[in-house]
Amino acid sequence: MLVTKVQSTTTMAQKQRDNGYVAIAQVEAYWEALRGDRLLPKRSDIDPRGIEQALANAFILERVAPGHARLRVAGSHLSELLDMEVRGMSVTAFLENDARTQVAQALEDIFQTPCSMMLDLVSKGGDGTPEIEGRMLILPLLSDLGDASRALGCFVTKGDIGIAPRRFDIRKMQLTPVKHPREVLNLAPEKEALQREPSHAVLTRGFEAPRADFAAQETKSRSPYLRLVKSDD
Repeated sequence: MLVTKVQSTTTMAQKQRDNGYVAIAQVEAYWEALRGDRLLPKRSDIDPRGIEQALANAFILERVAPGHARLRVAGSHLSELLDMEVRGMSVTAFLENDARTQVAQALEDIFQTPCSMMLDLVSKGGDGTPEIEGRMLILPLLSDLGDASRALGCFVTKGDIGIAPRRFDIRKMQLTPVKHPREVLNLAPEKEALQREPSHAVLTRGFEAPRADFAAQETKSRSPYLRLVKSDD
């Protein structure tokens, strides 16, 4: 288990943009702005207009059991990766079996510590299907009851999807404990983060107003959209 230094949020967001992960940078910056002087923002604070350019890649998770979180809302890119509707599915559905176990364990850190998680991913090619890289960000949120059981996420891939479904192995997993903004002011500029190397790394390389009407409008195939999974929350 490796321990590394994580750059400031501003520097990290710039790095995401430079690496071609603009949507992830936007979602991360939006989450930071939402929480203000709080430890975590609320699920009800999310307004899709705040991440308009990232909607196709954005998602909302609900923790339903230890190590298990389902997609309540998902952008169109996530459905394209599996060639099916993904709302209601586990977030680990995008991963190969070994990677699913690792992420299931990390989900508890996200909600209990709480932590943010960044995954560097790769989907192997073959039979005319290209290898593609991806990055997934998961950021914890509070439910209306005040518990950390929701999360805002973003999943971006590079290159043509090819023949779906595409499932991914983990190249790198980075968990970063979320610090209260007041606590951060008393820390050095760089924060410590926990970085885990996967056991089988691939070597080849609110949505707010209107809150009650968050369901996305029907659009043509491959157009950005978000869909709501109804619950009592």
